[in-house]
Amino acid sequence: MRTLLRQPFDDLASCLTRLAESPRPLRAMCVVLVALVATWFVYVPVHELLHVLGCVTCGGTVSELEIAPQYGGALLARWFPFVVSGGDYAGRLSGFDTKGSDLIYLATDFSPFLLSVLLGVPLLRMCAKRRRPVLFGVAIVVGLAPFYNLIGDYYEMGSIITTRVATLLGGGAETVAYVAIRSDDVFKLIGTFCMRPGELNLHGAAGITLGAALILASIVVGVVLAFLTYSLGDGVARIFYRLRGVPGRPPQRS
Repeated sequence: MRTLLRQPFDDLASCLTRLAESPRPLRAMCVVLVALVATWFVYVPVHELLHVLGCVTCGGTVSELEIAPQYGGALLARWFPFVVSGGDYAGRLSGFDTKGSDLIYLATDFSPFLLSVLLGVPLLRMCAKRRRPVLFGVAIVVGLAPFYNLIGDYYEMGSIITTRVATLLGGGAETVAYVAIRSDDVFKLIGTFCMRPGELNLHGAAGITLGAALILASIVVGVVLAFLTYSLGDGVARIFYRLRGVPGRPPQRS
């Protein structure tokens, strides 16, 4: 467990050490920042379109995907009939149907993070071994995506799991109890919970207490899933380096 929790921090520290050892560290950091910003503007629409791909591939349907204009929403709306330019977020899959399947729901949430597993984390590991400022900027955005999505997709995945488990423990199998606490914006959800719990179908002291416990459990499960995702990417990187005959992980700091 300690190794699991330390993996991303150790890799990030190794990457920063490589930059610090550069003959021109300030210039290298500027290159990283430029690559990071450029990657971010490409990654946002790709991330959202992968949500769509995950949903449709697994049997769901998509009716609306919001992408902000600065991320190419207007351009993508010309190519994809379900894309809408605008919204309150950089990108958000606002209209989709999972046919009542939590597996399709989870696949829809998780599909963009296959990029982290197959590309982002291996790139971060590469930058931990060799000084690659441009790739490091890309790796920060793609490889660390699970962690800056803890308040969004990973909370939602955690809430899908916890509400399903709560339903099964309560004797239900078809209708998911407390489905209202499933959300891709945990801050907005907590605000609603604190001010208007009735909108989440939480009534009385018992209902509100159970709702709070499920939200907290969903956050914890989401964090665990994020670290597991990074660990999967680490495993892919290990396989890649093993095939190339390169030693594994960089030395860990005590």
